[in-house]
Amino acid sequence: MKLVIFSGAVSLLVVLLGTSLLIRFLTGRGYAQAIRVSTDDEPYPEHGGKHGTPSMGGLAIIAGILAGYLGAHVFGWRAPSVSGLLALLLCVGLGLVGMADDYLKIFKQRSTGLRGRTKLLGQAAVALAFAGLAIGFPDVDGRTPASHAVSFFRDTKLVLPTALFVVWVWFLVTATTNAVNLTDGLDGLATGAALLPFGAYTLLSVWQYGHDCMFGQPRCYDVRDPLDLAVFAAACAGACLGFLWWNTAPARIFMGDTGSLAMGGALAALAILSRTELLLPILGGLFVIVTLSVIGQVGSYKLTGRRMFRMAPLHHHFEMKGWPEVQIVVRFWIIQGICIAAALGGFYAEWVRQ
Repeated sequence: MKLVIFSGAVSLLVVLLGTSLLIRFLTGRGYAQAIRVSTDDEPYPEHGGKHGTPSMGGLAIIAGILAGYLGAHVFGWRAPSVSGLLALLLCVGLGLVGMADDYLKIFKQRSTGLRGRTKLLGQAAVALAFAGLAIGFPDVDGRTPASHAVSFFRDTKLVLPTALFVVWVWFLVTATTNAVNLTDGLDGLATGAALLPFGAYTLLSVWQYGHDCMFGQPRCYDVRDPLDLAVFAAACAGACLGFLWWNTAPARIFMGDTGSLAMGGALAALAILSRTELLLPILGGLFVIVTLSVIGQVGSYKLTGRRMFRMAPLHHHFEMKGWPEVQIVVRFWIIQGICIAAALGGFYAEWVRQ
C-alpha cells in the first residue's frame, strides 16, 4: 500500500506544480487552442471567454503519471511489472497521437485537428501493438498480462482466438479513448469524470492483490500484477486530481487530445489487464452516455432528418438550453459517481456470491 499512496502523492504534486509552469510557458508564447464559433448553419455554445486558454495540458498529466509510477518503484526499490509497463505504453502512445492532433489545433489553428481517419489509424497502431505484447511475457505460473477470455468481474468462459482477441482489444481501446475525448468539452468535465474510475481501479486492484490466486486462496483473482496496476491507477488518479485544480471552471488550461486520449488509454489498459473489460462501461458510465448521445444524434438525423438533441455531445445540449457550465459539470460528475457505486457494488456482490 505504501507504493500505491506514494505513486498517487508524487503524481498529484508533479501535476500541481508542472501544470502551473506549463500554463506560463504556453501563455507566454501565445500557444492557445483555436475555439469553435457559431455560424449561421451550425450554432455552437458561446465559448468566447475561453479564447487564449492554452491547451496540451495532457503533457503535465502524462508527466505526472510517469513520475508517480516510476518514482514509486524507485522508492520501493523494485522493478516495474510487465503489466504496469504495458499500461504506460498504451497511455503514453495514445497521448502522442493526441499530441499530434493538438499540434495542428494550436500551431496550425485548425480547430478540428487531425483528420478522423488519421487519428483512428494512430489509435489502431498503438492498440494493436499493446494487444500483441499483452498476451506474451508469461510469469512463472504461465499467466500473461492479458487473457484471451472476455472478462467481466473476472475472466468468463468465452475465450477468443488470438485474431479476435486483437480485434476486441482494438475495439475497447478505440471506444474508450474516443468516449473520453467526446466528454472533454466543458471545463473540468472529463478530468473529474476520469478521476473517479481511476480511484475505483486503485481500490479494485488492491482488493485483487489481497485475494491473488498466487497466495493459494480458494476464492481468488487470477490477475498477473494487481498491485502494480494499483500503483499505476493511483498515479493516474493523482494526475487527474492535480490537473483538476487548474482545469476546473474557469479553466486556466485544457488537457487537449494529449490528455483525453492518454486517459482513455490508461482506463482501457486497466480494464484489460485487471480482467474487468465488461465492467469498464459501468465504471465509465458517463463516457458511455455521452458517446451514445452522439451516436443517437447522427443516427436520428440520417434516418428521420431530425435531431434528438439541440446539439451533441450531450453536455452541449444542456448548454444550448441555458444551463450554467458548472451546473452541467457537477451533475454529470454525480452521474459518474452513481455509475462507480454500481460497478463497485456489483464487483463486491460477485465476490460474496461465490
